[in-house]
Amino acid sequence: MSTQHTFHIPVMGLGFTMESPIKVARFGISSVISIIEDELMERLRELYSPWVNETFVPITEQVEDWRAKRIQSYLNLVNRIVTQQVEKLRNLPFVMGTEIVKYFELLPDDSSVKALYQNMMSLEEGEAKAQLQEKLRGEIKPGAIDVNIMAKVDRNNYTKDGEMLPKEFSDALSSLRGFAQSDLESSVVFSAGYNPRLYAYIDTFSDFFPDEKGYLKKKIVLKVSDYRSALTQGKILAKKGLWVSEFRIESGLNCGGHAFATDGLLLGPIMEEFKANREALAAELWTMCNQALTTKGVPTFETQPVLRVTVQGGIGTAHENAFLLDYYQADATGWGSPFLLVPEATSVDENTLQALATAKPDDYYLSHASPLGIPFNNFRKSTAQHQLAARIAKNRPGSPCYKKFLVANTEFTEIPICAASRQYQHLKINQLKEQNLSPEVYEAQLAEVTEKDCLCEGLGASALLSEGLKPAHNLNAVTICPGPNLAYFSGVFTLQQMVDHIYGRLNLLNSVKRSNLFVNELRMYVKYFDDELKKSADNLTTKKVRYLQLFQNNLLQGVAYYKELLPSLKNEAERYLEERKEELNQFENTIRNKTVPVPVSA
Repeated sequence: MSTQHTFHIPVMGLGFTMESPIKVARFGISSVISIIEDELMERLRELYSPWVNETFVPITEQVEDWRAKRIQSYLNLVNRIVTQQVEKLRNLPFVMGTEIVKYFELLPDDSSVKALYQNMMSLEEGEAKAQLQEKLRGEIKPGAIDVNIMAKVDRNNYTKDGEMLPKEFSDALSSLRGFAQSDLESSVVFSAGYNPRLYAYIDTFSDFFPDEKGYLKKKIVLKVSDYRSALTQGKILAKKGLWVSEFRIESGLNCGGHAFATDGLLLGPIMEEFKANREALAAELWTMCNQALTTKGVPTFETQPVLRVTVQGGIGTAHENAFLLDYYQADATGWGSPFLLVPEATSVDENTLQALATAKPDDYYLSHASPLGIPFNNFRKSTAQHQLAARIAKNRPGSPCYKKFLVANTEFTEIPICAASRQYQHLKINQLKEQNLSPEVYEAQLAEVTEKDCLCEGLGASALLSEGLKPAHNLNAVTICPGPNLAYFSGVFTLQQMVDHIYGRLNLLNSVKRSNLFVNELRMYVKYFDDELKKSADNLTTKKVRYLQLFQNNLLQGVAYYKELLPSLKNEAERYLEERKEELNQFENTIRNKTVPVPVSA
């Protein structure tokens, strides 16, 4: 679905964007719902059913395929609500303060529809104005109601007797089935890497294949961190006759949630590679896709379908936003974390909202809190962090594990358990105590164990609390995972204000000194490289040395690329460019001065 906006709101946590389409889709703004947390969806479906005069009928665990049906039912409800909202909006008068006026006021200034609206508003009452108003009503398009599946979150599920259910009932596959069977005509975003059984399951649903006119009812979006990943995954799907409608490029470190660091590949060079190879990639995937469709005996694409390339992670100014769209020919940008400060767009409880609004840069940090073992952007002032510290102080580390979405550890048990659970941490701490470690080593390893936090409860709690609902088991602590870019925004904003900031009509940045999105990401990668060097010092293998050398070379090539890119930043002042050049020189020296040690063993 195409809209008149050039940005979208990416998925955030489990619950922060769960209601976003209900909040912003009628204004033409696309957003992404996480569809892992079916219990949260049930709670919100109960809340919103009266909005469309429907009686809420719970889908219990006694219902066959209950998880997929919960997801399907919530998505269908959201779709009905948005459809009704848009119809209501279309029929409103063009009077200041109405939502139809807000729809057009939000549009970018270079939009032809915005120009038509401004022309209409300048006219005196009469037939000409009435005709333009009718034309404008026809131009109103809702934002997409897209969904996200984190490929790594794919727990196998079991019967009450401990017997493993068929693979179709795993978390990721159930989520996909819920979306595939829903009424939505939108996209599923696959994030966090390649899941073979998930990708193998997609082609069992006809909506992902083109009809006789080449239309895709359900589209596939791949969130990727580099071109190689896009090419590999795109080909895997094309060989099944599945077209990737969009590659969503995300900064490896300058983003919210889990951080999937590249091997030192920086966002600018990655975007450049996409820009250079985009047409060839699309042509290759089209050919492969049609060959597979022919083999399957289903309609092919008569003309090459659209392949969108979008980018997100750390964008902070209208100039940066415009540069990504213009220079790299991106189709859209993703703005995530800043929208956590916009109650009209996301679901953040009041306590957390105020903590974010008044936060300092040091409050945002890259942690090891995720049970998945992947670096995780965290917030020091969250109630979840306070709860974690309190549990440790009481000598009761770990969390009760009710939802079990992230169970993956089999170190002590046959059936996987979660590394953040009280069960696992109790077993692991007892093991550490038996190993006769030095006090320093013991404390360091203990901290690694107890830092793991429950994301299943924490990342969903805010959506309930913001609606005045009580989370189950009184687990009210909120985990929130903004990107470090949020350090440059302070306060609580309206939807109009944030959109105006994106389009350059307003500046919402606070007084904290901010560099450029590319330089900010580079700074994070230099620190990450330094941390990797320190971690590897005592156990340096040949393989690790090659990785570190590659990382260092990629960083240096990235710096060289940015130096050449600087003159292309034509909208920036001369002083700004000089400051960026000086920063790049400093980082180049820092990187060159880091020595990768000789390996101890092969």
